[in-house]
Amino acid sequence: MKTMLSVALLATSAFTTPLLAQTAPDWAPQADALLERHFNAATPGVTVIVTRDGEVIYQRGAGMADLEAGVAADTDTVYRLASVTKHIASAALLQLVDAGQVSLDDTVADYLPDYPEPGASATIRQLLNHTSGIQSYTGIPGWMVEANTARAYTTAELIAEFADQPAQFQPGESWSYNNSGYVLVGAVIEAATGQDWHRVVEERISAPLGLETLRYGGIEDQVAEMAAGYTLGEDGETVTARAIDMSVPHAAGALIANTEDLAAWAHALHGGEVISDALYAQMIAPTILPDGTEIDYGFGLVPDDVRGRESISHGGGIFGFSTYNLYVPGDNVFVATFANTDSPALRTDVIARRMASFAIGDPYPVFTEIEADPESFEAYFGEYQIDGGPDTRQFYARDGQLYTQREGSESVVYAAGDDRFFYGANSLSYFEMLPSEDGAHVMNMHSQGASDPVPAVWTGPVPDGPETIELPAETLSRYVGDYSLGAGTLTVRFADASNLEAQMTGQPAFAIAAVGETEFLVQGVSARLVFDAGDRAPAVTLLQGGREMRAGLFLFGQRIEPSRRRAKPSPQTSSRL
Repeated sequence: MKTMLSVALLATSAFTTPLLAQTAPDWAPQADALLERHFNAATPGVTVIVTRDGEVIYQRGAGMADLEAGVAADTDTVYRLASVTKHIASAALLQLVDAGQVSLDDTVADYLPDYPEPGASATIRQLLNHTSGIQSYTGIPGWMVEANTARAYTTAELIAEFADQPAQFQPGESWSYNNSGYVLVGAVIEAATGQDWHRVVEERISAPLGLETLRYGGIEDQVAEMAAGYTLGEDGETVTARAIDMSVPHAAGALIANTEDLAAWAHALHGGEVISDALYAQMIAPTILPDGTEIDYGFGLVPDDVRGRESISHGGGIFGFSTYNLYVPGDNVFVATFANTDSPALRTDVIARRMASFAIGDPYPVFTEIEADPESFEAYFGEYQIDGGPDTRQFYARDGQLYTQREGSESVVYAAGDDRFFYGANSLSYFEMLPSEDGAHVMNMHSQGASDPVPAVWTGPVPDGPETIELPAETLSRYVGDYSLGAGTLTVRFADASNLEAQMTGQPAFAIAAVGETEFLVQGVSARLVFDAGDRAPAVTLLQGGREMRAGLFLFGQRIEPSRRRAKPSPQTSSRL
């Protein structure tokens, strides 16, 4: 049961003294200020650690580990790791590969003889890199309800929930983020060792490395430093997160730890102490599909970059928690950021990237919105061709707000002065306008805060976009309901008598405008919703950032009456284990 929280119980201070192994870096005040702007004694908490060469150079807790009890988040606070679990489970399995007990080319059927095809033919490698094609159980329409998530499962019982689901594709032919694949990773570990997967993690990883808090989350009620998990309610208030038994995320997301133990783990893993160099190279390498497409995903880790430097990362989201870990090998810098809310005011990946940029001496720029009439930038409005290719980006204003649009989806933009524009605190992307006397202005886009911009040249006015249409309330009512989307819920409801709005768990509501009978633009973010046809839409597809995410309706009932709340533009993220 979700409960309202009272600030009357909060501690007087929500910040802990940093515990540093050496003199605090000169950028520590900037890091402190970043946390203090977004976490305080009235909010859930966050813990951050930064190491270089295995030594702690910055460590800080901010906000509250337990709002009701008035306990501040500190450097010892333990959090659910969510999908950060994946690379640890992956390493445990790769140790078995190093030992000759498992082969990456073995199939699911070699360990689970009764598993049905085509998933039975998926290889261990394909489980690890999300190319198995097996249906992810967290995406099964109607499955991620508390009646399912709050109860305990054996490994066999959990596998039975998805084994007979239709395959997304044949093993190896495509890529799709897949929590079922990592449940099967856990099952393979169990079949090969005769032990629970998390016992293998604790015996082969936690114990040898002295990681006292890196444990299976099924014991979190026995952990004194365990943080309580929170989310945002429908009206934006902080509430207790939905219940989930840790047997549900399994090897896809069920471990817990504090940031210090995760940093020690990362130092061991990236320092060659856990698996062979050959398997480590595969673990951090991108996946290549049969058609040559390169997917930035290895075995539970993502090859990435920070300010142009190679990095390795992975994040996680689960009911009540958000996590991110990031390693920059060239500088031997590691960052972990854990929050005990699935909807932190500042995203954990943004915090981690900013902390890493401080540590490598190349900080991302910080922007503050200036007061300006959006129409004062009219000379820059238009369509821009990106780097000489066919792709374009548009820049314009509507109803007093600036936007850019690419591939039919728009994003809210804020003016920062000096012809620079940014996308809010929860985005590192920004662009700068280079004016030209002949009107052929250049938009230099720094996606994800990249040091080197991608230029786009003005080619003309913004063309007419998709025309929105009005649909009768009877048609709109077909789409009202709660849709299961990974670890979260996408709620569609009436904003007023003739308009719909959509809200993802822990995020603000956004107006959606119809461009067809079943297709809607999410206004203020780069996303579209396409509903399945029917008297009551059984599912909806969210298209955002080049990804398609399927969500099934799980709440059937009477028509939801219009509410009086209005959507506000804000950055949007998706949640997953």
